[in-house]
Amino acid sequence: MGENIDLKELLLSYVKHWKWFALSMFVCLVLGYLYLRYTTPEYIAEAKIQIEEDKDSSSGLDLFSELDVFSGAKNKVEDEIEIINSRSNLIDVVRALGLNTTITALGDIRDTEFYANPPINVNFIAPDSTLNKADFAFYFTYNSETDFGYSEYEEDPPTIVPFGRNIDTPIGDMVVTPNSRVLRKYEEAKLEVSVTPVGLMAQSYNDRLNITVADEFSNIVYISLEDPIKEKATDVIDELIKVYNLNAIADKKNIADKTADFIDARIADISSSLNVVDQSAEEFKTGRGVTDIASEANINLNIGAANRQDLANANTQLQIAASMKEMVDQQESYEVLPSNLGLSDPGIAGNAERYNQLVLERNRLLKSSNEKNPVIVNLDQQLNGLKRTMQSSLNSTVNNLGMQVNTLSNQQAIIRSKIYSAPKNERALRDITRRQETTESLYLYLLQKREEAQIAVASTAQKCKIIDSAYNPTPYPISPNRPVIYLASLIFGFLMPFSVIYVHSLIDNKIHNLHGLEKLVDGVPILGEIPRLSKKEEKIIVKDDRSVLAEALRIVRTNLDYLIKTRQSSGFGKNNVVYITSSVSGEGKTFVSSNMAMILASTNKKVLLIGADIRNPKIYSFFTGGYSDNLASPKRGKDAGLTEYILNKDLTMKDVTNTMLVYENEIDVVYSGRIPPNPAELLLSKRMKTLIQEASEKYDYVLVDTAPLMVVTDTLLISNYADHLIYVTRAETTEVKAVEYPIKLQEEGKIKGLCFAVNDVKASELGYGGKYGYGYGKSTKKWWKL
Repeated sequence: MGENIDLKELLLSYVKHWKWFALSMFVCLVLGYLYLRYTTPEYIAEAKIQIEEDKDSSSGLDLFSELDVFSGAKNKVEDEIEIINSRSNLIDVVRALGLNTTITALGDIRDTEFYANPPINVNFIAPDSTLNKADFAFYFTYNSETDFGYSEYEEDPPTIVPFGRNIDTPIGDMVVTPNSRVLRKYEEAKLEVSVTPVGLMAQSYNDRLNITVADEFSNIVYISLEDPIKEKATDVIDELIKVYNLNAIADKKNIADKTADFIDARIADISSSLNVVDQSAEEFKTGRGVTDIASEANINLNIGAANRQDLANANTQLQIAASMKEMVDQQESYEVLPSNLGLSDPGIAGNAERYNQLVLERNRLLKSSNEKNPVIVNLDQQLNGLKRTMQSSLNSTVNNLGMQVNTLSNQQAIIRSKIYSAPKNERALRDITRRQETTESLYLYLLQKREEAQIAVASTAQKCKIIDSAYNPTPYPISPNRPVIYLASLIFGFLMPFSVIYVHSLIDNKIHNLHGLEKLVDGVPILGEIPRLSKKEEKIIVKDDRSVLAEALRIVRTNLDYLIKTRQSSGFGKNNVVYITSSVSGEGKTFVSSNMAMILASTNKKVLLIGADIRNPKIYSFFTGGYSDNLASPKRGKDAGLTEYILNKDLTMKDVTNTMLVYENEIDVVYSGRIPPNPAELLLSKRMKTLIQEASEKYDYVLVDTAPLMVVTDTLLISNYADHLIYVTRAETTEVKAVEYPIKLQEEGKIKGLCFAVNDVKASELGYGGKYGYGYGKSTKKWWKL
């Protein structure tokens, strides 16, 4: 019973259900059309910008570049993308465009949102802090040109309110005014006005916004957004770019202002020192009466001058470091620190730059959050760490510079000892002059840097250059995609019946037709298949019948005659005793037995039909209609049958035989008789063998309708008397495993002459002969009828 896959048969098993495939694909296409018809379309807007690199004039970070203090690191494009798409920026966009308040016209299936020109204008008289967190909605219905219907729940009856009157709402007073030209178009519609928290709306746009870089090493950035309203998508992108530039400029301005404030403070301190030095020089010359002092020896003076210059530079570095340390130590809150002050330690500059960036990020996040936010707490921890690091670095720098100053001072003392021979007044005046020149040079340097800082603030450039402002690359919606939806509908419409048929074939364990049975009973004859009859068709064939049933039975008769003649030629006698059985009750063995008797009798052969199923007899019901006549009843009455024959030895075969005329066909029938209490033991009687042998000699065909083979042992008890055993299977009822049972019995020698017949086969499942049709005059269904 090997199983081979026949691709042609497999394909035909699907092709014969083509009507369901066509219907399924048509229905899915209709569903796809309805989906496209009532789904809100999505449009896309795109923009292209270039991230500008920081230049010397962009902020106050590089004002002290010649002192090699703060080396302003360039921002990476990836970092800038994260900043552009930050929640704080999108919150500013939502506030600027008022996106948290939406007006929607409610439809039966699809709602329509208004953006640029709504039918009504809604103004809330409430603080921005309240509106930004509000979650509120109400429903508007048009009543007249002067008033409207207001309700907070869709199912509530509306309250009539005049236009322009204050309405008390949970988030404060509200005023509704009409946009008359637009409102006339929506007089019959119900409008929903909803206020969503700004944070939630910003998060919604954050999820939908797509920002990508053009290339790995490129500064070109693409920004795109999908939205049901084309104008809204372009406005959001343009406003986002604007907010990003303004925030970047504000950050640079904040740092520049802090730098300018620090310079002003240092100028004030140095100005006081310069006044003290100038006053000392004046008092010295006045008190000593000195107007001009000769220069000291060139060598000593040059060495002393160089030493003093180094000492002055060290003092300058020490003062800046000490001031920076004092500012860091005294800072109680998180504020930006001055940058590029001329310290020689690059680590302090880098930490100060990182500290300023974190402070700015913390201030931006605090606009939409509080200090308990986990992100704020994390930033506070980073700021505290940087602050401790800078304090440690500044302490080390101050100590090192102090040691350097002490060293230079000691060297200065040595140099002074060398010029003691010079006039005391000249030496004293020279010291005052040097201090005066050093302080004055630092004062002039800071004045210059203050002016540069002011110029830098005034000339601060935008962070990004707009290459392409937001625009809609296509006037058509990108979602839903019509070709894809229709293609998916066709594929789904094809796969749905395909899957049903495939799954059904996997779990199907029933016999359907002769062709399927042939695969299971290799080498065992199959007489034919009996078509399924409708309720209106006759269950018994007539003489010269040309129906589908009659033609099918003629094929079975022909094949049976071939088997009988083959065995006769082999010396098996008349070989005319045929048992008809099945696996279980209800598979049509009595139906086949009765019609086989009729088709055999139509050839003017003597046929005897014996009802050997004495447990559940059914043959009597096939020959009690108005189409049959009892030509000769048994001598002992019409109720005498097989049971009475076996029990009563005085009865002969003739006594229990009914000669019937059914549709002009004459057959002899032995009914089952009364149901005995011991049917198995009764069938073991020798009179059963005598009856079969006598009938075989007297008749051309002896058909025995026996009990189901798998239910009771009755058929096996009398199987030795049979020459042929027709095993009736029923399409879509008999299981595949049930066919293995009679084959196994034949292999064990318990039955002989096994052959099969398939009953109740649907027209679409008919095998070889059925593909051409059995009937001559039978009408067929049109191709368009299911």
